[in-house]
Amino acid sequence: MNHDVSLIATIAMGFVLAFCFGYLAIRLRLPPLVGYLVAGVALGSSTPGFVADAAIAGQLAEVGVILLMFGVGLHFSAADLMAVRSIAIPGAIGQIVIATTMGIGLAAAWGWSFGTGLVFGLSLSIASTVVLLRALEDRNEMTSTAGRISIGWLIVEDLVTVFALVLLPTLAELLGGHVSPHGDGAPAGGLAVAFALVVTLCKVGGFVALAMLLGPRLVPWLLKQAARTGSRELFTLAVLAVALGIAYGSAEIFGVSFALGAFFAGVVLSESHFSHRAAADSLPLQNAFAVLFFVSVGMLFDPSILIYQPLAVVTVLAVILFGKSLAAFVIVLGLGYPIPTALAISASLAQIGEFSFILAGLGIATGLLTAEARDLILAGSLLSIILNPFLFATVDALVPKLRAAGGANAYGRERLAVLLQRLQDTSKRQSEREAEHRLQVERLVERFPIFAALDAQARENLLLLFSSRTAMPGERLIRKGDRPDAAYFISTGAVEVAIPKRNIRLSHGDFFGEMALLSGARRTADVTAIDYCEFLVLTRRDFQSFVSRHPELREGLKKVAAEREEMNRDA
Repeated sequence: MNHDVSLIATIAMGFVLAFCFGYLAIRLRLPPLVGYLVAGVALGSSTPGFVADAAIAGQLAEVGVILLMFGVGLHFSAADLMAVRSIAIPGAIGQIVIATTMGIGLAAAWGWSFGTGLVFGLSLSIASTVVLLRALEDRNEMTSTAGRISIGWLIVEDLVTVFALVLLPTLAELLGGHVSPHGDGAPAGGLAVAFALVVTLCKVGGFVALAMLLGPRLVPWLLKQAARTGSRELFTLAVLAVALGIAYGSAEIFGVSFALGAFFAGVVLSESHFSHRAAADSLPLQNAFAVLFFVSVGMLFDPSILIYQPLAVVTVLAVILFGKSLAAFVIVLGLGYPIPTALAISASLAQIGEFSFILAGLGIATGLLTAEARDLILAGSLLSIILNPFLFATVDALVPKLRAAGGANAYGRERLAVLLQRLQDTSKRQSEREAEHRLQVERLVERFPIFAALDAQARENLLLLFSSRTAMPGERLIRKGDRPDAAYFISTGAVEVAIPKRNIRLSHGDFFGEMALLSGARRTADVTAIDYCEFLVLTRRDFQSFVSRHPELREGLKKVAAEREEMNRDA
């Protein structure tokens, strides 16, 4: 081949090795993420054989970060977070402070600067949302009390990390690093840093305000237009355009990170009823690029650190597995919750992952972190993810023994009961909203049985196409000889169709206007409202587009039209 295939080679080898090592990890009862990191190590310059293009892998990793953060935003629920706020907010912030302090202490002991220690400690303090969600799914604990607390806890950690990602480039020089790629090159100094910090916060505030004010109106409208077309690939493309477009636009216009832009794109969409569909349609691509993200991180890891600095690796691992867990355990107990809950949350936090890698990458880019510190973070992540399932198994074995011994449930029972009630209330409200939407679809089929042949997704799309219209008694809706412009489906009330020699009464559940749309001919009868009427209306364009995609509906409408023509002739 005469042309450059570095991109194809990097993607192909990344996926092939990620699959091989991911499959092996699952067979060994380890998270597949471990296999993806090992695949990256195999593709990196520290190991023999094929070496992937690091620059291309880095850009693919950026796409992975954007889609990961978009997914985190999609799963963000302000209601869930507020339900567990009494434990998640103080717990997460307290644990981050303690773990970061441990990291700063290690850095000081090893002769590193305070700035290096700060980034190092932050990287060790943030647990992986991806690893936690996968672990909870495997254990069927996504909706358990401890599971929902852990998710809320990690949402707070994610928000703190996003804030850190915004501030670190601005504070880099003050902490001993250099101007970030997005910086303006201003000289270091207290006044300059303060000014840069204010400018950065104003930019972030402007972006957040714009995203939260304009986003909830614009993004759902855009997705609705895509959904109205009935094209699944166009809807998926719209979701990706929102995620990548907002992430890139926020970086270019406001100077914030891709991660922050993507996160708020997901948050904006999370409150829309399109969120579940958006998450489902974008999940394959999100998973694919997430794999490439972890592969690219593994490429940066130098496995020789396990040989030359085993004590440092063990120390970092101890902070992640035991230091963080002990801090979380004490905080949860201090907040008045039972020992089993504290143990479950502690096990959930005993690992680090994607945000630690993002922080480490930013630390390298700003000169705050050394390659040695990054390798220790990567080693700690790899080993903690491998060992995390064993901590869960240990907790599972320990909790029944504590309960059998007595006293394990007495402490914190009342506080947990209050929290459980809040979670149940939140779940009830969410269920009611989802049930109301399902009821709209069910009512559509009950009122108009002709739609019963459509699948669930088609019915959802049809609801988006309908517009509402009302008519007062005596109001003429259709005139004979007019060009057909819409089909009318009667929700309430009744109309009269005037044909030669007789008038036909149609009431709720009936529809009219479809015959001319199907044939392309002009209207053949006058239609007048008898009562106050409410209609669901399909415009000519939407009707023809939807019917063309669903032949079974076209056949049903043709059958009804033929029956009506027969009745008219008999009359």
